[in-house]
Order: sequence, then C-alpha cells, then structure tokens
Amino acid sequence: MVRISVDVMGGDVGPKVVIPGIAKALERHPDIRFCLFGIASQCLPLLDSYPKLKAASTFTDCEIAVGMDEKPSQALRRGRGKSSMWRALDAVAKGEADVAVSAGNTGALMAMAKFCLRMMADIERPAIAGIWPTLRGESIVLDVGATIGADANQLFDFALMGGAMARALFEIERPTLGLLNVGVEEIKGQEEVKAAGQLIREANFDKIDYYGFVEGDDIGRGTVDVVVTEGFAGNIALKTAEGTARQIAEYLRAAMSRTLMAKLGYILAKGAFDRLREKMDPRKVNGGVFLGLNGIVIKSHGGTDAEGFAAAVDVGYDMARNGLKEKIENDLKRYHAGRSVAGAADSMSDGI
Repeated sequence: MVRISVDVMGGDVGPKVVIPGIAKALERHPDIRFCLFGIASQCLPLLDSYPKLKAASTFTDCEIAVGMDEKPSQALRRGRGKSSMWRALDAVAKGEADVAVSAGNTGALMAMAKFCLRMMADIERPAIAGIWPTLRGESIVLDVGATIGADANQLFDFALMGGAMARALFEIERPTLGLLNVGVEEIKGQEEVKAAGQLIREANFDKIDYYGFVEGDDIGRGTVDVVVTEGFAGNIALKTAEGTARQIAEYLRAAMSRTLMAKLGYILAKGAFDRLREKMDPRKVNGGVFLGLNGIVIKSHGGTDAEGFAAAVDVGYDMARNGLKEKIENDLKRYHAGRSVAGAADSMSDGI
C-alpha cells in the first residue's frame, strides 16, 4: 500500500480537476490510499461522485487554500498549519503519507516543503526534476527551476539525486548521466560545470555511468538517462520544449485542414497522427519531483487536466514504491563520506 497525501485545492481549477485525476490514478493503482486535504464545502460534494475513491481516502477539512499568485513568504505566513498545501506536506513529515502531490503555487510549495520537511543532510539546495519525452523513451532533467546558478558541489549532488531517481522511476541498475553544457569538449563551458564534471569523474560512481558533457539537442535524443544542469538553463529548456511542442501541434493542425487532399491524407494517416499526439502530450509526463528534501513531493502543472494530475500521482506512486528517498540518502552518505575522507587525506599531505 502506498499512501499519498493530496492538496486538493491546488492548481488553476482545484477540486474539479484534482478529484477526477486521483480517481483515474486509483483505477491504475488500486493499492493507493489517499489522504485528502481541502475545503470541505468544495471537495466533499465532488468526492461523493466517486464512491471507490471515497472508500480509499480520508478527508481533512482545511481553513485556507493557497492562491496561485501568492508570494511564497505570504503563503507561508498565512497558510502554515492551516492550508491544504501545508497539511498535505505535514502528513509526509509525520509519517502518515509516503508522498505529497500538489498542483499549487510552485514557489509556495517549495517554501513550505523546505520549512515542513527540511533538507536532507549534506544537501545545500533543492532541485526540481522533470520527466522528459525523448526519441528513446524518457529522460530525467534537473534542475528545472529550483536553484539558479548552482555551483560544482550542488551539481554533484544533483547528479547523485538524479541517478537515484532514474533507478527508482525507470528501474534500471546503472543509468547514464550527462552534464548540460555548450559543447562536449572538456575545455568548453562555465567553470562550475567543468569542475562538477571533474568531481563526478573522480567519484567513480558505482551506480551511475557518467557520459560526460551533453548539449541541448541531446535532451530530446535521449542520449543519457539523466541530464544535470542548474535551474536557470533547465527552466528555459523546459519552457522552450513545451512551446515547441505546442507550435508543432498548431502547424500540423493548420496543415491538415488547409485543403481537401490534406484532410483526406489526415484520415488515411489518422493512426500515425494519434500516436504522434500521444507522444507529444505534455500531460503524460506531468509531475516534477522535488529532490533534496526529507520526503517525496510531486509538483503537478497548475493548468493540467484530470489526466495530467493522474500522471503526477503516478510519478509519486513510483517514487514511493521504489524507495526514492532511501536511494538518495544511501548515495549521499556513501559519496559524501568518501569525499570527506579524501579531503582529510589531502589536508594531511599538505601539512606534511
């Protein structure tokens, strides 16, 4: 049984999307038990329409819903202990749930998560990991917006966490990992990226195959299972990819309706177009994972629909079922301990 706490009020629409979404997720994963947090007058009438979901859930009435436009500091002051977002996170902190899912305000969710769950030992900054559709299947890209301007040590930690997530999500023993750079040559790029590459090579990971530097077009190709970057570049890459997918979809829609022959061609190739639409559907890869916290938190896109929210729940289910938190903790302990020993040895040799 996987216990998932849900901020039912989060997102652009709130319960009208969240409740049908978690009902879809329950159909796919009957072993989920939900801890639902929201405003009773808005949630319970909808929940009554899904008897199977209601039977598999507990519901807690909350006083406050965090607004999508609230500043993180304001949301933290106003919603601490009282909002559906806080209560969903607190359920994970108290061990009452294995993972929290919210489509709410990203900044507020990150601020509350850091305050409520705290950071893991040896982790300075959190990362948001996104699941990226590629020509080979799917890859993980982190950070896509949590930490702007990460240094070499933080990128090293992102590599550890991304590798652990790949093992939990894709269930592969040794995922491949690359550092996003402006070229594959070792002399290119920012000093922080080059230094991070050296740290990763010297660590000689036993559960990650370090590929080296990768470029922007390698993300879509699926050259590696995990792409590591800092949040500024990662967020721009994410938004560019989403915009390009919508642009291509509009081009195809316009082209297929322009002439009678084009419409006929679309009818004849409808199966292929349906597969393309499925592959490019951003709902299928919805769900960013907050990494570096003492608990698993999944951020759903605020504007998604029920199918998209169900996909975010699916990600949380896989992360909890495959022990993401334990994998990250074990890797951090092993490699940070090794680096500490190496640093102490270097200090002693310098003294001699």
